[in-house]
Amino acid sequence: MTLRSATDASPTDSLWSRIEPLLMRVQKPARYIGCELGSATPEHSAGKISWFIAYPDTYEVGLPNQGIQILCEILNEREDAVAERGYVPWTDMTAQMRSNRVPLFSLETHRAAASFDIIAFNLAAELVYTNVLEAVDLAGVPVRNEDRDETHPIVMAGGHAAYNPEPLADYVDVFVMGDGEEVVGDITMALRGWKAIGKPQYSREDVLRDLSKIQGVYVPSMYEVTYDGVDIIAVDPCHADVPEMVLKRTVADLGEWPYPKQQLVPLTEVVHDRLNVEVFRGCTRGCRFCQAGMITRPVRERPVDQVRTMIQDGLMRTGYDEVSLTSLSTADFSGIDQVVGDTVADPLNCGQVSISLPSLRVDAFTVGLAAQVSNARRSGLTFAPEAGTWRMRQVINKLIGDDDLFDAVESAYSQGWQRMKLYFLTGLPSEMDDDTTAIADLAKRCVEIGEQYTQKASVTLSLGGFVPKAHTPFQWFGQNDQSELSRKIELVRGAIGRNRRVQLKWHDSRASLIEGLASRGDRRIGRVIERVWRAGGVFQEWGEHFNLQLWTEAMEAEGLSLDWYVTRHRHQDEVLPWEHIHAGLHKDFLWQDWQDSIVGHGLEDCRWTPCYDCGACTEYGVEHIVASPVPPAGGSQGTGQDLTIGTSVPVMLSGRPASTGARA
Repeated sequence: MTLRSATDASPTDSLWSRIEPLLMRVQKPARYIGCELGSATPEHSAGKISWFIAYPDTYEVGLPNQGIQILCEILNEREDAVAERGYVPWTDMTAQMRSNRVPLFSLETHRAAASFDIIAFNLAAELVYTNVLEAVDLAGVPVRNEDRDETHPIVMAGGHAAYNPEPLADYVDVFVMGDGEEVVGDITMALRGWKAIGKPQYSREDVLRDLSKIQGVYVPSMYEVTYDGVDIIAVDPCHADVPEMVLKRTVADLGEWPYPKQQLVPLTEVVHDRLNVEVFRGCTRGCRFCQAGMITRPVRERPVDQVRTMIQDGLMRTGYDEVSLTSLSTADFSGIDQVVGDTVADPLNCGQVSISLPSLRVDAFTVGLAAQVSNARRSGLTFAPEAGTWRMRQVINKLIGDDDLFDAVESAYSQGWQRMKLYFLTGLPSEMDDDTTAIADLAKRCVEIGEQYTQKASVTLSLGGFVPKAHTPFQWFGQNDQSELSRKIELVRGAIGRNRRVQLKWHDSRASLIEGLASRGDRRIGRVIERVWRAGGVFQEWGEHFNLQLWTEAMEAEGLSLDWYVTRHRHQDEVLPWEHIHAGLHKDFLWQDWQDSIVGHGLEDCRWTPCYDCGACTEYGVEHIVASPVPPAGGSQGTGQDLTIGTSVPVMLSGRPASTGARA
């Protein structure tokens, strides 16, 4: 295969002279100029593999994405690679670019995306799928992978929404499953070899076949799907040397990857405009609805000293006065008290640094932590009870009681906090109307607690319609349809009544329906996505652009049923579209966990119980590491290390436990 080289376009070639005149004709021209604090100008050369790493949404949404910044830094540190960023232009800029024949471009040097060897997308959500097609087309690359040849870049994608890659299988050449820090190096080395040879007998298919042998890499064209009517009966590799099962990649030690070292500071307003420091990956809580918690196992903590250094260096370099400690449940970080305390007490911060702890577990938030955070300038606190009743929280394995929530809320209000945000889901398996209205009751009770400390106490309820995801115990559940989700939202609104201290925000149930279609769809849904895109359906994750009619008409044109894909229950023996993608969890574990949820049987956090043999650790040859055999008295939060890799005392555990956490 002849990969595109720097000789096809001079390294100094820039589209800026053609882009600049367009900026006075569009809103928010700062989206397209780059020049952020911390950005680098990479040096292209013929011997380097060039990566165009894109976020399939607008600049202000995609700029804070840590994954893109991390991968760009890692690749640009290599001698054999170069990486630049890109985002999807807003509709006004797209119209100008098409009418003036300006292709999709990078932000660092404003080079054409098609001049790179690789165009890679970070997929954070399913509703951006049409944006992927928009970006590829803007780049001047054929939308369908079957129409590409040796002159075109390889189109890649990764991220959480890529764990069911099948809806985009006919449009993306290569998917990356799992952590990207290591695998981008493997891909670079493989492509460098082909680029150096440059022999015409090595076709695009040869390169893709070679990439398919790298762990964590899935090449859809190397697999054939067999149907029996509407049902999938098999997904098989086309060649003997292509793996039957694609295993995700896992970075075992986050301490070896202290990225991003140069977090970008934009020149214009973006979402989450603050210093972001990742404290750990993975989760052992086992919430059955949570795809991120399932696919990112096992837990891997960043060393406390490294977190502290990344915070202080980042604050000094960027000038930010707010730090977000990111993870799936930040209060579970074993060094949280130390990190927060040190950040607040550091005299360099002058007491003016705001600490943001997103998605807090209410049973891990203590008065002590609230007091630590309250010493800094405060923003709102966010908790995620997810369900309104204890029965429902057992079903979804969010094992926190009402008192846990009330204690956490009181801890916060007692330390001077005035507003809380609570995340809930509706449309969960076995949910009854009493479970739904209980969401409003919990919110009102939280306000009552707050009024004991401040007359400004308020609660914002964020209510989302539940969408089952691949590689979770609920992947077999038939999602509530649009009308049922809408009815439940109205139940919560009615239960809130005229309480002005409780504000309700909810996700559009129509969008939840289409998210469900994409999250569990198969390859046939790809043509639906293409039809929606060709009909103008871009930015479907934006409320003002979402168009349900485009989706229903496309489904009808393809002869497919929304109910079959979205609202029906799957059976145990059904071949799921993502069957050949192994996210680390055994299928029989997920099925048994689904059965346990039906009877309301919860599983305790595996940090404090014997191993459940889910497969997350053993699949990677990782020992089960437990810092303490039992949780400390008074709660489930430990004072020692979480289940991590490479720290504390290794203990090999196997089999199903005969304890309260064991399955019946």
